[in-house]
Amino acid sequence: MTDPGKLPIRMLHDRVLVSLEGQQGERKSGGGIVIPATASVGRRLSWAHVVAVGQNVRQVEVGDRVLFDPQDPAQVELGTKEYILLREKDLHAVAAERVQDGRTGLYL
Repeated sequence: MTDPGKLPIRMLHDRVLVSLEGQQGERKSGGGIVIPATASVGRRLSWAHVVAVGQNVRQVEVGDRVLFDPQDPAQVELGTKEYILLREKDLHAVAAERVQDGRTGLYL
């Protein structure tokens, strides 16, 4: 993961900049079966790491894992790495150690 303090960008308003986890190609099922990148799957959500947030973001912090819908993402390239730009309302869930006491981090 890129050090968020070294990114040459400051997010505005409710925007969240995320870095995708893993590759978009082949993946493995829970049973260890390799699923090729060309396999047709239904609508699938993706996990990503938050690398920068705007000043109006309330539920997410840098370093959190977030679940979002990758259909038609707004992509941006900083240096040699690609990131995805989202609005906080487009996130479906937050996974972080600070989420506890039965709170799932859902942002609906």
